[in-house]
Amino acid sequence: MSKKVLGNTDQSLLFVISAPAGTGKSTLVEMLLKEFPDVLAESCSSTTRHPRPAEISEHHYEFISIPEFEKKVEGGEFLEYAKVFGNYYGTRKEEIERLLTERKHVVLVIDTQGAMQIIGKIPAVYIFIAPPSFEELQSRLFKRRTESEEKIQERLLWAKQEIALAPRYDYQIVNDNLEVTYQILRSIFIAEEHKRR
Repeated sequence: MSKKVLGNTDQSLLFVISAPAGTGKSTLVEMLLKEFPDVLAESCSSTTRHPRPAEISEHHYEFISIPEFEKKVEGGEFLEYAKVFGNYYGTRKEEIERLLTERKHVVLVIDTQGAMQIIGKIPAVYIFIAPPSFEELQSRLFKRRTESEEKIQERLLWAKQEIALAPRYDYQIVNDNLEVTYQILRSIFIAEEHKRR
């Protein structure tokens, strides 16, 4: 069997990606999934926030009520969870286990709060994607026009706290050029598969 760029091992790896809103993480992950659909799978997080236009339930997120989410927390169903801007977000243990048994590398896109709960406890490759500058992040969030100015200011304040946690990750990539950033991210996935463990 000929070797592929990615997907040459039976050992599934977990990749945890965090980044402030507006950094381009969703686009980058979509690019990875498009290039390696047979090798990578993205974990579907649970959230109590309402779906945004074009978001599909069970694909982008599992949208559930606050009481439902809190019941799952009490039942110990989450690998990690956090409350961000008044809404809960979490990763169900069952979802990660299911994807890992499919012999695919799992991509988990989570907030820094969630990542800090599992760093050092769960073997994974931790990647932080940072904006080129705070000013650039501000400009991107205002251009998106998906939220009020008040919400954007709240996100920017939170982004400062997230960026401060970047040194705790295995890798930090600055997204100042989408194509270059993608090539760096892609190379991390390839190198990690070939790393001796």
